Amino acid sequence: VQLQASGGGLVQSGGSLRLSCAASKRTSSNNAMTWFRQAPGKEREAVATISWRGESTVWLASVKGRFTISRDNTGNTVNLQMTSLKPEDTAVYYCAVARRPYGSTTPADYNYWGRGTQVTVSS
Repeated sequence: VQLQASGGGLVQSGGSLRLSCAASKRTSSNNAMTWFRQAPGKEREAVATISWRGESTVWLASVKGRFTISRDNTGNTVNLQMTSLKPEDTAVYYCAVARRPYGSTTPADYNYWGRGTQVTVSS
């Protein structure tokens, strides 16, 4: 499975972006998909996940109420809608496929990763 993330870019504070992650073939119906992000000099952190059944969870407290994760009916694409963006949201965003039906915040629990897409929020 290859993952291609897109939708990143430069946006002003308060703006919105929609990230998409497309899988090269149908991901296993038993796997969760998750968005992570990594800012310069910081560790990769889990943002939000969606289970194989479409149950979504936003883990990162700083983005709750602003970011929404969704998955299309084919299971091939996962999206991250980001609103009210802040400069501290600046990072490279990665999508990943979990080894299990439900995601975790641990990068080692994921066996497929996209190359990442840069999101830059200017103040």
